[in-house]
Amino acid sequence: MTAENLKYTKTHEWVAVEGDTATIGISEFAVHLLSDLTYADLPVVGKKITQGQPFGEVESVKAVSDLYAPVSGEVIARNDTLPDHLELLTKDPFGAGWMIKVRVADATELSKLLDHAAYQAHCETEKH
Repeated sequence: MTAENLKYTKTHEWVAVEGDTATIGISEFAVHLLSDLTYADLPVVGKKITQGQPFGEVESVKAVSDLYAPVSGEVIARNDTLPDHLELLTKDPFGAGWMIKVRVADATELSKLLDHAAYQAHCETEKH
């Protein structure tokens, strides 16, 4: 998975879709904004999530931040290694730092997300 091939939300979640399965995580930009992560709360397998609604949260020494679903669907896997190894988010946010996998309920929701170029432009506006 490369950052250029993903779709993004304005709240810094990324999604990679293969067939009807979406892998979801948070971007490198988000990890750097939060810095010093201390906790991650991920949903259980079987939970239904809705695009644009919180599905979990991450905490840092700075703040608690909600994680927002880039697509709607049912959680079919979660990265159980992540809560005990938050450094994966810093070292490999688009690979080993994935958070959940979801069976996508409505693939048309992907059209509401940003491509890499649009996401980079969005991040530039947030830096100022």
